[in-house]
Amino acid sequence: MARQLDEQIAGRFPVGQRLRVLDVGMGQGTQALRLARAGHQVTGLEQDATMVAAAREALSGEPEGIRERVRIIEGDGRDTGVHFLPGSFDVVLCHGVLMYVEEPDPLLAGLARMLAHGGLLSLLVRNGDALAMRPGLSGDWAGALGAFDTLSYTNRLGLDVRADRLEALTATLAGIAAPLHAWYGVRVFTDTAEDGAEIPGDVETLLAVEERAGRTDPYRGVAALLHLCGVRG
Repeated sequence: MARQLDEQIAGRFPVGQRLRVLDVGMGQGTQALRLARAGHQVTGLEQDATMVAAAREALSGEPEGIRERVRIIEGDGRDTGVHFLPGSFDVVLCHGVLMYVEEPDPLLAGLARMLAHGGLLSLLVRNGDALAMRPGLSGDWAGALGAFDTLSYTNRLGLDVRADRLEALTATLAGIAAPLHAWYGVRVFTDTAEDGAEIPGDVETLLAVEERAGRTDPYRGVAALLHLCGVRG
């Protein structure tokens, strides 16, 4: 997904431009730190205190120049209007968040308002059109059968969460003036790997295969996750 995001940033902004990035639901700060290392000014918004602490700890181990480019705020992604003025950011990330939000449209509308004209909105969501893939490939036939007609599922943390369909999100993005510009699949072949599985020796080949599949039909349509990129009009 990082490669996909970098591709979209490179295609929209001049080389070397220092972008204003908002990472909503930043978690432990993986993407925020990566983008700060690339020279961008990053603001992370996270409501989970444990994740905020983890992100701050990770940031503390970075050189001073990178630490100065990152700001971490503890808060709800639905309250962006409380913290920031409209049009304050060139790039807004919302990765792995929508599955925990029962009504995502207000959140998405708020994120779009944070973007400057021509800004990039990057979403990572659970693919509602492929919920039967994981149970089906693992031989859970009852689970696969039940997954065809729902957007609800239980994730690997044991939490009841929700997925999104590409068609519905495309309509939503158009409605909030950040129409879909590009989309990718994420975890096409590797979704059934166990948590903590040993990294294979040919990991670069694995990543190349996933990257190719994530941009190629019909493979991307059955990926576990969808990476959608909208552009503020």
